[in-house]
Amino acid sequence: MTKNYYHQCHFHFIGVGGIGMSGLALILFKRGYSISGSDKNNNQAITKLKALGITIFDNQSKNNIKEILKIKKQEVIIIVSSAIPDENDELKAAKENQIKILHRSDILSNLIDNQSTILVAGSHGKTTTSTLITTLFALNNQKPTAIIGGIVPYYNSNANAGDGEFLIAEADESDGSLIKYKGTLAIITNLELDHTDLYKNINDLIKKMTIFGQNSEQVLANYDCNNVRKCNLVNPKWCSTKYIKEVNFSAIPIKITGYETIAKYYEEGRFINQITIPLPGLHNLSNALSAIAACRISGIEFTKVNQYLKKLESPNRRFEFKGIWKNRQIVDDYGHHPSEIRETIKMARLIVESKKSILPLNSNRLVLLFQPHRYSRTKDLMKEFAEELGKVDVLILAPIYSAGEKPIEKINLQTLKSKILSNYPKLTIVELKELDNIKNILEKETKKNDLIVVMGAGNINKVSEKLTANQLNRSYAK
Repeated sequence: MTKNYYHQCHFHFIGVGGIGMSGLALILFKRGYSISGSDKNNNQAITKLKALGITIFDNQSKNNIKEILKIKKQEVIIIVSSAIPDENDELKAAKENQIKILHRSDILSNLIDNQSTILVAGSHGKTTTSTLITTLFALNNQKPTAIIGGIVPYYNSNANAGDGEFLIAEADESDGSLIKYKGTLAIITNLELDHTDLYKNINDLIKKMTIFGQNSEQVLANYDCNNVRKCNLVNPKWCSTKYIKEVNFSAIPIKITGYETIAKYYEEGRFINQITIPLPGLHNLSNALSAIAACRISGIEFTKVNQYLKKLESPNRRFEFKGIWKNRQIVDDYGHHPSEIRETIKMARLIVESKKSILPLNSNRLVLLFQPHRYSRTKDLMKEFAEELGKVDVLILAPIYSAGEKPIEKINLQTLKSKILSNYPKLTIVELKELDNIKNILEKETKKNDLIVVMGAGNINKVSEKLTANQLNRSYAK
């Protein structure tokens, strides 16, 4: 943001602990803006903001707005995300006091307009891809500014206020706000129907992503995704893990193990060199290829990029090893869409069966503790969920995380369990009524040497944190 009208204002973030909101608040504060925030929950992001001296209210009452208006002499602007409901007390107080209210995307858009920007969009892989790009840029001393939807291991933060040329950020399609952005380079990882509360069908999403791509100066897109190819993109650069001649950047896998992926790397159909990604899974190769291509398009030499690849790490909650509980390995994963579940299970199976992996111990069985996210997604993708969730040895279903949605009739764990059993009649499925009793359930239903994947986009990650709370070393085995 330029030091203009906005620089003279005070920004108050409602729900500042959110992964996107906290990142924006941090960047603005580091750039000299006056910042405060509020959140009913406490987390690592809020702790960091407080440590910087930013005022954070631990509630969201109308009195917060009154106090800010009383203390701050400059104009106050309220920042909200799509997660903030109209009935929020602070938001209502802001409207009553006729305070200017902006969506977080308006602030991000302003940042984007004032420097070179790499924006990562798509249904899956946004956070991993943007994390890998940020890491490669940082290792090359590009000093990027980054606003990421997860914790970047290199910075141990979801945001970095760098003084380099580039801003790297995710462009979220979940609320349609990504069409506000006009980036230097837009990356589209893949497209699948999701967020069915907003998009009626895949064509709606394709249209939105087409606008996003056309708004940017240049586009890098995944040729392997048929839906991405349906976007009406202008002179895109294409990348692929399957094709060589048809695309600009290729990474053709040679070997995928439980701890790394080896591939032949090509540019414009010409073999360049062999690359090794310290991440298992074809989906991670695709994410890494987009990151490599973004570096190359931005002018970073391949020889340097290839040197940095060995230092790549996934963001938190992307198959993140949390620790060992009663001789069971605990992994936390953000997956909440059937395709994400499919790829995570595929990678976990590879780890279990190969006995060589990024995890410190070998495991004999795969146990999935899954929390469905949103009633609408569960309803509209019920068939797909039922196909993918059964590909484990034991499945434990946690109550549906509403994300603010109202319940939908007959969309519950019983219905989901029945659908899964119709595909996998011998599968052991356990329904949880609540998460509080999870330790007893896991001890009863799992065995020593199990790999337990705790998966979902809601509050299910608190389970993995609780199980491994006293463990200090949670890093992957190298």
